[in-house]
Amino acid sequence: MLNVAKIREAGRVMRSGGVIVYPTEAVWGVGCDPQNRGAVERLLAMKNREWQKGLILIAASIEQVEPYIEVPSRMAWRRATATWPGASTWVFPATDHCPMWISGDRDTVAVRVTAHPVASRLCEVFGGAIVSTSANRAGDPPARSAGTARIYLRNRFDLLVPGALGGLDQPTIIRDAANGNILRR
Repeated sequence: MLNVAKIREAGRVMRSGGVIVYPTEAVWGVGCDPQNRGAVERLLAMKNREWQKGLILIAASIEQVEPYIEVPSRMAWRRATATWPGASTWVFPATDHCPMWISGDRDTVAVRVTAHPVASRLCEVFGGAIVSTSANRAGDPPARSAGTARIYLRNRFDLLVPGALGGLDQPTIIRDAANGNILRR
């Protein structure tokens, strides 16, 4: 069951530069507005993660990821869109619209059009793609419960959106859109 009031509040929090915690397909995620450098830097500090590694963006629709990605070929586009919405993350060349604090030290960006009901609704209410990275400190296992996410992030986020995980045992597979190769199992 979606907590519509919390999801609306989460949209407001992200639009005002806040950081939220929410359930995803396999683990609890932490996210924010990808265009807000301060929010992203705060999220990275919570995770003790270097910006150079880059971050995943999730969206409720293909249109929400389009500003961030260049499509290298029709085949690459077909590969990705055949799995969306769903639990597949694809790496595309990044556009100039994609900030370096999202792409990291790469010229690519990882994106997913999620089918998870809470995560998808968060993107709809926010009005665009959001950052989605596991709610844990670098080197720790991903958080599989809201309580673990709270402990890992030391309650330094602004809002926790309740909900159930999507049922995957592992974080989503990440593939290279250009050739279909698996980058993370």
